[in-house]
Amino acid sequence: MKARSLDALRERPFRLLWLAAATSAVGDAMTPVALTFAVLDATDSAGDLGLVFAAFTLSHSVFVLAGGVWSDRLERRVVMLTCDLVRCGAMLALAVLVISDRAELWQFVVLAVVVGSAESFFGPASTGLVPQTVSRGRLQSANALLGLTRSASWIAGPVLSGLIVASVGAGWVFAVDAATFAASAAILGALRVDAQLPAVRRAFLTELAEGWRAVRARRWLWASLASFGIGNMAWGAQGVLGPVVAREELGGAAAWGAIVTAGGIGGALGGIVALRWRPARPLLASHLVALGMALYLLLFALPVPTAAIAVGAFAAFVSIVVANTLWETVLQSEVPHDVLSRVSSYDWAISLVFMPIGFALWGPISELVGVDTAFTAAALVSAAAKVGPVGVTEVRRLRCADVPSPVEARG
Repeated sequence: MKARSLDALRERPFRLLWLAAATSAVGDAMTPVALTFAVLDATDSAGDLGLVFAAFTLSHSVFVLAGGVWSDRLERRVVMLTCDLVRCGAMLALAVLVISDRAELWQFVVLAVVVGSAESFFGPASTGLVPQTVSRGRLQSANALLGLTRSASWIAGPVLSGLIVASVGAGWVFAVDAATFAASAAILGALRVDAQLPAVRRAFLTELAEGWRAVRARRWLWASLASFGIGNMAWGAQGVLGPVVAREELGGAAAWGAIVTAGGIGGALGGIVALRWRPARPLLASHLVALGMALYLLLFALPVPTAAIAVGAFAAFVSIVVANTLWETVLQSEVPHDVLSRVSSYDWAISLVFMPIGFALWGPISELVGVDTAFTAAALVSAAAKVGPVGVTEVRRLRCADVPSPVEARG
């Protein structure tokens, strides 16, 4: 019998993990708006703003594989708690600097590196911890609840951040974010799970290579990671060229805001869908559902109104959250517990590498062939990336399976 949609919350370990995630997600969603205005107020330079965001992304990319190794070496709960405390300290320092009007560019960059590095460890640890907190039949529900919470926070967070920035200043948003990280750390401190630490610790590069071998040994896994990388590169077109279309053809910032908002609402609905829909072949379903991303990209190349693109954004983000939930569940079900965080770190690394490539490529491509042609190409690349893994037998045949317990995974 299938577990009811919210039954994962009945299990205390997952309930605590979800509360911690929900608390920090609100602060995470508030920060980008505040950071944008804080940097611009301090430096009056869009280039400096790009440098701060690049510092975060680069540090996240550089350390994510190390995050996977250490999350398999140590108790994942403690890794996450430590990352929360580090991010709390960084946000508190930033709040003090901005409120006191003493923030300089180098301080923004250093703190962005600190937060990005902490994120590198937090993500793989979180992926590995989820199946330790919830029973087997409720894993997809647990992942769906986490995805739903993240999506909902990105609807409310930016609006709340904008109100705080306008009323009392950006620094107070960072103070709120610091408080959410402190609360998350306190909740994780109350969480107790069986750590199942490795009996022997080997050299760092040896353990990193073990994670890569775990990826290469599973065709469905490396085919999916290749698909995600190429798809993320194509997805960069909407971030770079979408606002251009909105400005030149749809009426400007209001149109782009409507499209982004529709996507946020779609993400929240995607979490609800993922709570209830349990396809027999979840990996195949994950790739096919994600074709909604390609259709959304194609709409930008067509002479359609803002409302049509907003509907496309809504559908695309439903598909993204559903696909990601199914993927996380498959990953946690099929990869042995003792290498799960390392495998997850390769997943993160590929995404972090290919997304900036897409951001860098689509602008110059559009200057050569035009925005409409660039969006058509991006849609075709995205569709090919999602359809490609369907040709892999293991992707088509992989069925729902119980989550192996940490003990069984080691047996």
